[in-house]
Amino acid sequence: MAVKRNTIYTISYDPGVGGFPSFYSYQPDWMIGMNNYFYTFNGGDLYRHNTNETRNEYYGVTYPSVMQSVFNEQPLDNKLFKTINLEGDDSWGAILTSDQQNTGFIENDWFEKKEGAFYAFVRNSGQTSTNPANPNQYALRSLNGIGSSSDITVVGNVTTVDFSTSIYLGNIISIGDMFYFGSPSPTLLGRVTAINQDLPAGINNIVLDNSIIGAQPAPTTQEYMLYIKNSVAESHGILGHYSVFTLTNNNTSKIELFSVESEVMKSFP
Repeated sequence: MAVKRNTIYTISYDPGVGGFPSFYSYQPDWMIGMNNYFYTFNGGDLYRHNTNETRNEYYGVTYPSVMQSVFNEQPLDNKLFKTINLEGDDSWGAILTSDQQNTGFIENDWFEKKEGAFYAFVRNSGQTSTNPANPNQYALRSLNGIGSSSDITVVGNVTTVDFSTSIYLGNIISIGDMFYFGSPSPTLLGRVTAINQDLPAGINNIVLDNSIIGAQPAPTTQEYMLYIKNSVAESHGILGHYSVFTLTNNNTSKIELFSVESEVMKSFP
């Protein structure tokens, strides 16, 4: 577990590795080993450790198990970290960060057991149905271009963006996506509420809700239009040369974790 500044931990020394491999959340006033048992004092009370089946409970407080490590093969290559695969007997929640993103995560109950291991896609919390994207998401494959608008109409909280009938809106864009304009720095215009495409009738537009947080006024000139899908639903993973992963488990019974793997693909600019 990473040590934060101004945070107090109890640490243990392992002569076999010649270092301090573990950090503990409990804080004893005094500790002693005697007769093959480990004892600590807290608030004037005496506690004997490792004598019951309840794990991670100290002085009446239950703490999670937290483990942190890094995927760092081929560190010169920029990569997409797509999945987490746990070899063990229980699933863990996961948070992933890299040198380029800090928004990767997996909830504990999203893992599926496949061939004796727990498997899940890495989600990205940067873009959801209610929150706009972070700037570092623009480099991901979640941003899709449409083309230049032919006209923009704003009536109250509704913005209608018209396109030439020669532009195909495609079938990837959907209601709930965030809509942007401008390049190279996209500006949030609104959230998609309707997609109207009837080319024989000359109808080719996208309707937006411009009242969402972060939406900016519509441009007065023709602009290049883009959209970003919901990152949690689309499971793009996170981008980076390496990925630091932090696993958390709240189980109070004995569990084992043997290895952690990730499906990684090289990112080509």
